[in-house]
Amino acid sequence: MPFDPIADITPIAVIGSTPIVIVVNSKVPAKNAQELIALLKANPGKYNYGSSGNGTILHLATEMFLDEAGVKATHVPYKGVGPMLTDLIGGQVDFCALSLPSVQQHLKSGALRAIGTGTAKRIPAAPEIPTMVEQGLPNYLVEGWFAVIGPAKMQPADVKRIHDAFAAAFATPEVKEAMAKQGNTIDVSTTEYANAFFKSELAKYAKLVKKAGLELQ
Repeated sequence: MPFDPIADITPIAVIGSTPIVIVVNSKVPAKNAQELIALLKANPGKYNYGSSGNGTILHLATEMFLDEAGVKATHVPYKGVGPMLTDLIGGQVDFCALSLPSVQQHLKSGALRAIGTGTAKRIPAAPEIPTMVEQGLPNYLVEGWFAVIGPAKMQPADVKRIHDAFAAAFATPEVKEAMAKQGNTIDVSTTEYANAFFKSELAKYAKLVKKAGLELQ
């Protein structure tokens, strides 16, 4: 990359997280994690999964599932979530990882079926979806997160001013209600936590990329 993801920014706050869920289309007979794993083991090379692009969180989230389950599937990268979701519903790809807000309407319509979430506990906005943890994959913990960052070497006074403004905005009842309906978890962090979190996330996914043998394409 033409920049350093740690040195070239100033972390201000981690705002919250968005749950990620493994979903299949209506043509795939699996109804839970163990059935999907069994299907992939019994049919090596038959099933494929989509992502919003190489190295994206949705790509890595599915690779983490495959790694934890000890199975393989063919990766089909797309240029964004929209076209990938269209092909998933149409049956061109069989399964993938997606954020819960992006698939809620398709789960309700029956076009897609939820296999499990990457959260530690069930999501209040969708309590009917089991976690991967409770389905025998204790290390499958992955969520999308969103944060506030600034350019490198920001002045501490500016960091505090921006941090406090975001904390106040996300504490308002209207914003909290809107976020909860989408299944998002809001927990505005300290700047110190954001600094440590960015480094730990980089190390976590670098390890996964190396283990899975992923390469830029």
